[in-house]
Formats: sequence, structure tokens, C-alpha cells
Amino acid sequence: MLKIGIITGSTRDSRVNLQVAEWVKSIADMRTDATFEMVDIKDYNLPQFNEPIPAIMSQDYQAPEAKAWSEKINELDGFVFVTPEYNKAITSGLKDAIDYLYVEWNNKAAGIVSYGSTLGVTAANNLRLILTVPKVATVGTQPALSLFTDFEEMRTFKPAPFHEETVQTMLNEVVAWSTGLKTIRN
Repeated sequence: MLKIGIITGSTRDSRVNLQVAEWVKSIADMRTDATFEMVDIKDYNLPQFNEPIPAIMSQDYQAPEAKAWSEKINELDGFVFVTPEYNKAITSGLKDAIDYLYVEWNNKAAGIVSYGSTLGVTAANNLRLILTVPKVATVGTQPALSLFTDFEEMRTFKPAPFHEETVQTMLNEVVAWSTGLKTIRN
């Protein structure tokens, strides 16, 4: 059975990111074609990226936190990234989490769920570009949520009902692509 990680994109104490990721997981848990788990980057307590050798050249991680992160990402077949948009980009915490690894990401599929004042579209496009380097294939369907209409006072997540169908479509694509890419890794 495929294992898909729903990766949080924020480590801030006041984040609403967990609410969005938990909503995605609640939709994913209705499926029987894969198992889904929350992967909260905050739990891994990764320091700012400062490895002496880039992950593309070596998996000899010096930060002990990177070793646990490597094990988690390595065991997954695909991902759903839940990203807020900060200053037209992804968060530094998410960027560092991606940069710590290379081989562990290779030939896996990912969906992106974004949110922000402009639906997080620029952050999602930024994330798509970043994921090309570690060879993550991103699916086309992208649920995009508004801080103004899908959140109460920008703090409590209350998504419009139509978003659930978009999430299901994205999950269909992530599962299909993850199934295909698993044959390449094996």
C-alpha cells in the first residue's frame, strides 16, 4: 500500500497550517487506495540548513535532526505539501526541510495545497520550481484557499465545501503518479 505524507509548510507557533493539513488528512482518510499520515516539519526541529556538503552529493548528514527527517521522507511514496504564502514564497522552514535531503525525495509525486491572501498561488509555483531539483513530480490540480473567505478572522479554518472535490481530484493524481513512480524506484 502506498504511503503518502501530508507535509506541513509552517513552523510558526501561531500557524493555521495544521488546521488545513488536518482537513486534507480527514478527506484523504476516506480513501482506501493509500495510507496517509501527517508529517509536521515542526516536530523534526530542523535547524537552519547548514550542512557542510549539499544533500545532492552525500547523505552523510551532520545534524542529528536531519537523520530522523531522512528516515521519514525515505519511507514515503508521495506527498501533499500544505503551504502558506509568506512574501510571495514558501516559508523558510519548508525550504530548509526540502534542502536537507535529496535522494529521499527522488522520483516521488506531490500535490500542493496553498493558502494566503492571494490563494498562495505564487508560493505554490515557487514550491513547484524548488521540487524540480530533487526530482519530485508535482501534479496539476492544486486546491488554493483564501485567508479572506476560507478562514474566520484569518485564524479559524472554515473551507468552502467546493474545495473538497478539488482535494479529492488532487489526491487521485498523487496516488496515480506515486503508483507509477514507485515502479521506477524499485
